[in-house]
Amino acid sequence: MIIIAVLVPVLVGLVLAILLDRPQKPKTPYLTDRDADDLDPGSDVGPATIADSDGAVLPVDHAPLTTPTDELVADHHPAPVEEAPVVEEEPAAPAVESPAPVAGRLARLRSRLAKSNNVFSQGLLALLSSDSIDDDVWDEVEESLLVADLGTEPTLELVDRLRERVTVEGTKDPEAVRAMLREELIKIVDPGLDRRLTATPTDGIPAVMMVVGVNGVGKTTTVGKIARVLVAEQREVVLGAADTFRAAAAEQLATWGARVGVDTVRSDVEQADPASVAFEAVKTGIERETDVVLIDTAGRLQNKANLMDELGKIKRVVEKQAPVGEVLLVLDATTGQNGLSQAKVFAEAVNITGIVLTKLDGTAKGGIVVPIQRQLGVPVKLIGLGEGADDLAPFEVEAFVDALLSE
Repeated sequence: MIIIAVLVPVLVGLVLAILLDRPQKPKTPYLTDRDADDLDPGSDVGPATIADSDGAVLPVDHAPLTTPTDELVADHHPAPVEEAPVVEEEPAAPAVESPAPVAGRLARLRSRLAKSNNVFSQGLLALLSSDSIDDDVWDEVEESLLVADLGTEPTLELVDRLRERVTVEGTKDPEAVRAMLREELIKIVDPGLDRRLTATPTDGIPAVMMVVGVNGVGKTTTVGKIARVLVAEQREVVLGAADTFRAAAAEQLATWGARVGVDTVRSDVEQADPASVAFEAVKTGIERETDVVLIDTAGRLQNKANLMDELGKIKRVVEKQAPVGEVLLVLDATTGQNGLSQAKVFAEAVNITGIVLTKLDGTAKGGIVVPIQRQLGVPVKLIGLGEGADDLAPFEVEAFVDALLSE
């Protein structure tokens, strides 16, 4: 018993000594969720480095990390993703149109004019080609011409000429009668009037045109179409939006100008002084050395004296910089003889130099050209035969008469 009691403590002591002398296995470092969150990217030991068990700092690639730890670090510190720079696209500039050539426009639109004036091409020719042309026939011819808005004096003059020629020549041939009617119509429409637009600059000063008219005649649209006519003739143009009373007028005019690459001078102030806008437009035209400055004015009732006086003011203000070489009066052909009273009042307020006759594509009668020219003493220079952008044509007497007589 004594021997056992001595040996047991000795054996236990040996076992403990062996265990204590055995080398320990180094621990593998492991990052918890909290460790990963606490890593400071700005410190010496951060997401890109780690300290081993001896305190040495190693790159992550050489540290004895396990795969789960790699994934954990990646989850909490994803690599920054570089976003592609956002490139803002500039809005495309509106396409600039090329207006149709001016030459021959009236001839191309002949069919439209013929439809609205078949009194010449059908009824009148039929009367003059009848087997017996007596006083009753001549009365009907006279009535037909009056219905066509030719006016009393021009109608009587034309009937007298035709009656004399038919009697003297004694012809009943439709083609011969047609030729006589054509010749007499050309005379009465007056081919001797100068119908050219004043659109040539003088000594570096652009030609200035004012466009006037009553409300509702399509004046601003007509100004836009005149700009197309000038651009088609290779003229450089500046538009002046002096119609400051109608809210949409300036925007409408600017749209027409942009379509053919023409700038518009306008005011951002509501109901600005139209004379000031016109003045600035001419100033811009002079600075840019353009050929023409085309000024749109507000539509006005011819019986309002103050509004008519304003036209005179615009003209006087503009002429402090450049003479106004052209004042075009826009008339709606469908108003017929009523348009004459309008024309007279405008002619008294400003010096009208030419007429733009619009809306001849509908129920209008082409004869209105004659009395307007005679009463105002100014020519019809442009004629509108449709709603299309290029349906405004320089007035050509022979082409106009041929259109009236076309079948």
